[in-house]
Amino acid sequence: MDASALTDATYTFHNVSTGTDYTFGKDEPLSVLPGLYDVAFEAHYTLPNGNKATLRANAQSVNITTGQTSITLSAYSNIETDDLIISEIFYTGTVTSTGKQYNGDQYVKLYNNTDHVIYADGLTFFESKFLTTQKLNFEPDIMAEAITVDALYTIPGSGKDHPVQPGEYFILADAGMDHRNGNSLSFNLSHADFEWYDISSSPSNMDIDTPTPNLDKWYCYTKSYFVLHNRGFKAYGIARIPVDKETYLKDYYYTYNYDLVTSAGTFPMSQSAYRLPNEWVVDVVNLSIESDYKWTVTAPVLDSGWTYCGTIDKDKTRYFHAVRRKLLHITENGRAIFQDTNNSSLDFNGHVTPSEIENQGTAVDVSGKTADTRTYDGVTPIK
Repeated sequence: MDASALTDATYTFHNVSTGTDYTFGKDEPLSVLPGLYDVAFEAHYTLPNGNKATLRANAQSVNITTGQTSITLSAYSNIETDDLIISEIFYTGTVTSTGKQYNGDQYVKLYNNTDHVIYADGLTFFESKFLTTQKLNFEPDIMAEAITVDALYTIPGSGKDHPVQPGEYFILADAGMDHRNGNSLSFNLSHADFEWYDISSSPSNMDIDTPTPNLDKWYCYTKSYFVLHNRGFKAYGIARIPVDKETYLKDYYYTYNYDLVTSAGTFPMSQSAYRLPNEWVVDVVNLSIESDYKWTVTAPVLDSGWTYCGTIDKDKTRYFHAVRRKLLHITENGRAIFQDTNNSSLDFNGHVTPSEIENQGTAVDVSGKTADTRTYDGVTPIK
């Protein structure tokens, strides 16, 4: 590729120790202090057929020393997506007035960021199997080709049953009900489009089946009911799987091996899980926390960063917070356009007030203080 064909080229150096970002244009001299950096490059170009594409390259935990003149980045490109995106993940949940963790009011918001109707039928919501807080050497390493997943729930439909207009949201909820009936500090999710529901085999851990339509459960690791990891140690995404459920469950199961290192010694381990080819993935968001982050559990072409609620494990300040995609601009007709660079560190505002709490003016913390501001993305006010 001719470098002159690249536009809007930028280099970003993120100092892992200080959290400071240094950004340079393509023709600017690059100069940073010695230290440990996550390095990223991004530029745009137009394919011969007219499609827009983005070239990206990155390297994590690069130790830059005095006098160093070059580093090696792994490059990849992707054609800009033409589907729904994840605009928000509320995974932390709320607590009751006594400070007890409340279950059931988690949700994921999808958004139509395009200028035309998109049908949600057939989209599969998934959770990663691996943790962003635990890096192990899994063999075979298939991350360049697929995501390892442990939960898949699909939006049913004939293909055009669930239109999402430009600028509209589509909500997937844990339980699509008015949660204020069980927790005065929660909010109403009875307007959700779908909920994930599980028939539990554990009598003491039963799920709630509300009038909200159920997603089609393809697979989930738990024998009770599925919840999002409320400390944010997983990746969550949406995909369009081009095969039927039976074919997928039969042909996309694989076994991997790794060494579990403990104080008592090293133990060879073997487990099995489902794999989701990267080319089927529409959008994915890695979640983690600053104190325990080890790696992203997706290929960089899908997501080269991560976002967060709270900064330490079991951070009590994480409750009543979400991650929300950053507003890019507002169109002339008032439609919000959100940023989507496939880097969750850049694309999301972390640890912000959930949109449903803002919209309903419900509690923002255990004290019962209520939200009094509405924003596009947890930061930019709606005027």
